[in-house]
Amino acid sequence: MFEITDQIISSWVSHFMWPFFRLSAFFVIVPILGARLVPTRVRLGLALVITYTIYPLLPDMPLIEVVNVQAFVIILEQVLIGTTLGFLVFVILQIFILAGQTISMQMGLGFASMVDPVNGVNVAVLSQWYQVLVTLVYLAINGHLITLEVVIQSFYSLPVGQGLFTIDSWMALSEFGAWVFRASLMLALPAVTALLLVNLTFGVMTRAAPQLNVFALGFPITMLGGLVIVWVSYAAAAPLVEQFLNVHVDLMHALIGL
Repeated sequence: MFEITDQIISSWVSHFMWPFFRLSAFFVIVPILGARLVPTRVRLGLALVITYTIYPLLPDMPLIEVVNVQAFVIILEQVLIGTTLGFLVFVILQIFILAGQTISMQMGLGFASMVDPVNGVNVAVLSQWYQVLVTLVYLAINGHLITLEVVIQSFYSLPVGQGLFTIDSWMALSEFGAWVFRASLMLALPAVTALLLVNLTFGVMTRAAPQLNVFALGFPITMLGGLVIVWVSYAAAAPLVEQFLNVHVDLMHALIGL
């Protein structure tokens, strides 16, 4: 007769609970699923389903009592690991949002803002458009599956109960912040440079013909030129998202020690 002992129950709980906390923390902050429009029950339910699907493939988990100080420490470690990996994926969208904000300020659309349903704050319309575009490209190139695979691989390189990231990983994560602003500036630099040339042209026209109303003539032309530049840059959207995703995946591999 099969008997269910405390050790068997502890084994079942450990195989489900530790991966569940890491995956649920990842889904809370990752783009699309981490949006405010997605209910919390949906995120937790998806984390539970994926945990149930992958748990036979995971390495052996430590057998620790659930009501224990060490168990709470391990839970905090799993939440921190999942949140960090999800934050790296979340930054992909923020690069394009920051670039769109910079371009909007240069083309005179900085005042045109709308509520971002993902973050719950007001952002420029162009930034919101970039966010929708990058989200669709991210799904089209299976970025969500690639990042989820990295999280699953982290259970082998960062086993449960074996600690957090190394010091070199934290240094790489801190240096990654500088790369985010640099990548955003490189995205916005062509449009900003072109709009600067347009403004310089209007400056020369003002000196040549002072009777021209620069404000009435320059604003619509600058805005139209900015929209044309943004439209031309759409052709490079997919390669850029894929390139940035590869950089993020490489950093995630470096963090988890792969």
